[in-house]
Amino acid sequence: MPNVIFIDAGGKSKTIDCTVGTSLMKSAQLNGVSGIYAECGGQQMCATCHIYVAEDFLHTLPEISIDEDEMLEATASDRLPNSRLSCAIIVKPEHENMVIHLPKFQR
Repeated sequence: MPNVIFIDAGGKSKTIDCTVGTSLMKSAQLNGVSGIYAECGGQQMCATCHIYVAEDFLHTLPEISIDEDEMLEATASDRLPNSRLSCAIIVKPEHENMVIHLPKFQR
């Protein structure tokens, strides 16, 4: 199980074990990471699971789908080049020690 490091907008970090094949969103929720609301339940329809992925790991992610791209235009915090929806990212072994920054606002 890869460790993923979530850092909130205030700089507080939480490292969690993520099960391979599970979305980052679900992993965060199951491990008590605050700041990922996922109001749509992981259907890429709400943008309340917006995250910023450390640039070192962007190459390990799938391309942004049309649906994800559209939802990223509706985020409460600024969309940046490393913005993603955590529900769209499925954990893989190569995500060991991936750093995820949480935006200040999700709604």
